[in-house]
Parts: sequence; C-alpha cells; structure tokens
Amino acid sequence: MNIPWTDVGAVSTAGLGAVAAWGAWLAAHRSARTAETLKRIERDRRHEERRPQFDLSLGGQSHEHSTLNIHLIGPDELGEIEVVSIRVDDDDMDRSNLLHGGATREQITNHVWGPFKFTPGADRADEHGRAVGPFELKVGRGRPFQMDRTRPGSWMDGRTMDHWQEEYRGHPVRLVITCRAGDEEWVLARALPSEPW
Repeated sequence: MNIPWTDVGAVSTAGLGAVAAWGAWLAAHRSARTAETLKRIERDRRHEERRPQFDLSLGGQSHEHSTLNIHLIGPDELGEIEVVSIRVDDDDMDRSNLLHGGATREQITNHVWGPFKFTPGADRADEHGRAVGPFELKVGRGRPFQMDRTRPGSWMDGRTMDHWQEEYRGHPVRLVITCRAGDEEWVLARALPSEPW
C-alpha cells in the first residue's frame, strides 16, 4: 500500500493543529482559573481590610447591672455599618443533660449561661436578654447598652442566686457581633472580662 507523502503531511498537520488547539484551550482555561483565584484573593483581602474594629468595655458594674459600651473605631473608609446586632454567647458547657431533669429545650436555649445578659426590653433587647439590634453605627461613634446580671432560671430547682452568681464570678461576657455594610458581612466573636464584684 502506497500512502502519498502529501496525505501523511496533511494528517500530521491536522494532528498538530488539534494538539495546538487543545493546548491553547488548556492555557486559556488555566489562565481563567488563575484570574478567578487572584480576584477572590483580592476580594478577601479587601474584605479583611474593611473588617469593623470595635472598642468594647463593661462599665458601671454593680451587683445587679452593668453597661456595655460599644464604639466603632474603624477603619475610616468603612464610614458606617448599616446593620449591627449583638448576641450574648454562652459558655462552652453541654447542657443536654438538663433535658432529663425537666427543663425544656426552649428553656435551655433561651437562658443566658454567663455573667451578664442584655436588659430585656431595653435598647431593643429581646425578651430573654440574649440579643440587641439591629442598629446603625458610624465610624467614630458608639453607644451604651444596659446589661443585667443573669439569674438562675425559674425551672432550676434548688439553684440559689448566690450559688448562681458564684458560679459565673469572673467569667467573661462572650459576645457575637454581626455587621453588614452593603453586601459585605462580618461575624466577630469577642470576650470581655467581667470584673468580680
């Protein structure tokens, strides 16, 4: 069988063209992935640069009350946060065993397991004192929130106020701050020292 050299050349040229086209597609695909990765890295870096910075403190602590002072200190370019909400977070204890002692899941979830809660009904706090907000905050501005010492739940048989307060004496007040500015969102966890009283 005689194959003309021109046919061999045409087939070879077509094969090399297909390899070159595949190589070009692969290079374009890798380039697009690299560009997307760089875009995501830049977006994440920019998001981190704009992360709200807060100065938080507990003031005026007494046997029953305290004031949470929150101040948005930066970054300046952020300008303001349109939506800020603050939630008191619990300690790290597992309380599922309380379900066997007669407490309901709702009672356990709604109870604040820590030294302070927001004063229910004040400053837009929920009925359990677990959260406040939403509210706006401009860079350079702040606001106070009234807080109360937590108490044992009415469903906690045999738990006295003295025993409860002793259990949480010196524990930090754990907060989760959720901020939204435009289409960006940040969730910040903070712990404030609670001075013994």
